[in-house]
Amino acid sequence: MAEHGPLEIGTVDGNRFRAYRAAPAVPNGRNVLLLPDVRGLHPFYASLARRFAEAGFHTLVMDYYGRSAGTGDRDDSFDGYAHLALLQPLHVETDAAAAAAAIRAWHPGPLFSVGFCLGGGYSWRLGAAGLGLAGAIGFYGPPRILGDRAAEPSAPLLMLLAGADVVTTPEEYATLTAAFDRTGKEYEEHVYDGAPHSFFDDSYDRWQEACADAWHRILGFIAGHGGEAAA
Repeated sequence: MAEHGPLEIGTVDGNRFRAYRAAPAVPNGRNVLLLPDVRGLHPFYASLARRFAEAGFHTLVMDYYGRSAGTGDRDDSFDGYAHLALLQPLHVETDAAAAAAAIRAWHPGPLFSVGFCLGGGYSWRLGAAGLGLAGAIGFYGPPRILGDRAAEPSAPLLMLLAGADVVTTPEEYATLTAAFDRTGKEYEEHVYDGAPHSFFDDSYDRWQEACADAWHRILGFIAGHGGEAAA
């Protein structure tokens, strides 16, 4: 990596939120916006940003809770659920637009969102939010987060789902993809049989094979929509 570390980003509505940037030593020409789970900018996502940077991607992680919790650290003592009820889709879209602008100011090129759980749903939502994403990737995101964006034109979507998810049922995902089919959205879906919700960000050590496959699917999806990606 060339550099990495925390920063703050301001938005058009006056909010300021915490972010984390990781810049590659050898760029591959593409950028990633990471959308974390309910914990916000937890150290796991700073580590994941560095992994993306090591693969050549300019990467930025955004936190969700600047409006309600300020810009402090999001360690294991932070209760994201206490702030989740205050989070609105417009807040996430506004902050993501500022994050996308920051990434593009550092490095123009195709931008992909990658999100997990809460962030997975928002990643798919942002694909239709006018940010000019080349693709939107989400792990086990709640379909309800797409809301009014579910039927709108969007960037191509990659859905990486947990086969043993107890947070979202297969029927909910089937309803979502049926809506995509009706409106002609471009999407890919892969289900990891037996894997629990949060297998990538919470149970990585126990699901290494699924995690490795998911990582390669991310790289392959990016390669298919924004040029060849690093291995």
